[in-house]
Amino acid sequence: MIEATLSGQVATVVLNSPATHNALTQAAMSDLTGVLRGWAETPPRALILTGTGRSFCSGASLADVAQADWSDNPLTRLCDTLEDFPAVTVARLNGGVYGGGVELALSCDFRVGVRGMKAFVPPARLGIHYEPAGIRRMIDRLGSQTARRMFLLAERFDDRMLLEAGFLDHLVEPDELDAKVDELTGTACGLAPLALRGMKQTICEIAHGTLDAAAARHRVSHCLASRDHAEGVAAMAEKRNPNFTGT
Repeated sequence: MIEATLSGQVATVVLNSPATHNALTQAAMSDLTGVLRGWAETPPRALILTGTGRSFCSGASLADVAQADWSDNPLTRLCDTLEDFPAVTVARLNGGVYGGGVELALSCDFRVGVRGMKAFVPPARLGIHYEPAGIRRMIDRLGSQTARRMFLLAERFDDRMLLEAGFLDHLVEPDELDAKVDELTGTACGLAPLALRGMKQTICEIAHGTLDAAAARHRVSHCLASRDHAEGVAAMAEKRNPNFTGT
């Protein structure tokens, strides 16, 4: 159900199991984690994650929830890998987002949704305590009160509520979705890769309370000494678009 392609500077992952609203089996989660880790070795400049059909993702397959061992949660591993991916990531939300699909979307840097979409997290309806790492991720992104509404009331959020809560960065008509996603990835691809990767790592570390100040200062000095910095300064002086190479 995982379709992964790399085209130039942009990687795309499509969840393609519309009959199950793109529910993720443990095998699919492991496969996608492996794809992301492989790409991270020589990262693209942007990554798009999307689904097919009426939903983006309905989270973990209920069959797996009932039958599999979740003591080492593969959804948490997947979301951690996606959150730490060393490129700008965009969730192209083609439809509804449910359960663990909400966490998957929140693991991306940006989320673009379509009018009419909905989201809810139903574990309390099923007698399930959601993984603490996922609760932490939602609090980091949306705040503790929105997390309470989603987890403790299993509240359904419509498209406007998702935009107001900060879950969505952009809300567009379905026929405008590709253009907005392309705009975001195009912007990312035109910026300096070393600076983007370094600042994303710093943002993640600050959010998690794990910042290594010395390592962050090294990333700052590395960027200042890079060819990309020299190119950016030259391009600004010459009033032209920079040609960044990631070096």
